[in-house]
Amino acid sequence: MTDTQEPAHKQDLTRRRMILAGGAAVAAAGIGAGAVANASAGESGGRGKNPAGQGEACYRLTSETTEGPYYIDADKIRKDITEGKEGIPMTLRLKVIDSDTCKPVAKAAVDIWHCDALGLYSGYESMSQGGGPGGPGGGGTPPSGAPTDAPTGMPTDAPTGTPPSGGPGGGGHSEPTDDKRYLRGTQLTDKHGHVEFRTIFPGWYQGRAVHIHTKVHVGGTMTDAGYEGGHTCHTGQFFFAEQAVLDSAEVAPYSTSTTTRTTLTEDTIYDRSGVTGGLMKLSYRRKHMDRGVVGSITMGVDPDETHDGTGM
Repeated sequence: MTDTQEPAHKQDLTRRRMILAGGAAVAAAGIGAGAVANASAGESGGRGKNPAGQGEACYRLTSETTEGPYYIDADKIRKDITEGKEGIPMTLRLKVIDSDTCKPVAKAAVDIWHCDALGLYSGYESMSQGGGPGGPGGGGTPPSGAPTDAPTGMPTDAPTGTPPSGGPGGGGHSEPTDDKRYLRGTQLTDKHGHVEFRTIFPGWYQGRAVHIHTKVHVGGTMTDAGYEGGHTCHTGQFFFAEQAVLDSAEVAPYSTSTTTRTTLTEDTIYDRSGVTGGLMKLSYRRKHMDRGVVGSITMGVDPDETHDGTGM
């Protein structure tokens, strides 16, 4: 097992807490000897009350981040968002709880969106920085070797590469340039606060560590056109342990990327707070990552607040 520990959140958000990522089921059927489980950081501190009485420890509110330039409104209500894109199969298991009561938030609309294995976003292919041979994000080589960014304190490395358009970390919305919608989707949480997506492990592009974007909406209704009304109570990003990214780089098509990669400690958005900051718990079979990855995390949100990520 490999555990990644990160320093405390740089913002004081102790008024509310979140459940450990371990509260979500992450074990894939058949994973046994030789499996890798990258536990989310933040699992050993900050224990608080458990008003729900569910045997889970409550932790603080999940970090808010920028929406980024490539968000498209929730109109693809679906579990499988791959649309045939090539990459390592990934099952994404998410849970949404009220970080004050620790109770599940049912009927919340959860959006996710991320780039493909070579760094392209659907809807913005001409703008995003793909890293395939001859792609616009060329330069540099795929990662190799053991992780070099195991945290021992607050990072001192300066970020490398050029952030995506819209400012550092991808702030500032851009209008779509094409009608493709792969690797985007929305689902409603069940009575236990759970949703599950089928996707692929994200690739990387210059200026950002590997990540998945997410939004949680509450108070709206499901229509034929998608989820409408209500408000966005959380905008965040999910991140991945360095070893998992290095393992993915051994698998095609990730291995063909020529994009300079930003590590987790170099990223300008990840706040170094482990699971509170979006660091996922991952399970996969070592040396056979191409067979699939299971990722999970529990998001602690404040349903009464509005965090649309556009004013970051």
